[in-house]
Amino acid sequence: MSDLVVALGLVLVIEGLALAAFPGATRRAMATMHALPDQPLRLIGVGGAIFGLIVVWLIRG
Repeated sequence: MSDLVVALGLVLVIEGLALAAFPGATRRAMATMHALPDQPLRLIGVGGAIFGLIVVWLIRG
């Protein structure tokens, strides 16, 4: 359970750094995502989740 909390904390750190360092680019990326249909976003989300699972599996194995 502590690994989950640490992972969520790291997500917040990365997102916070992106917003702090590149606010304009982050805003443009969000606007682009808002304009996309649902299907490509789902595919990107599933792909990212699978990639993340593979990374965790390789590291924590």
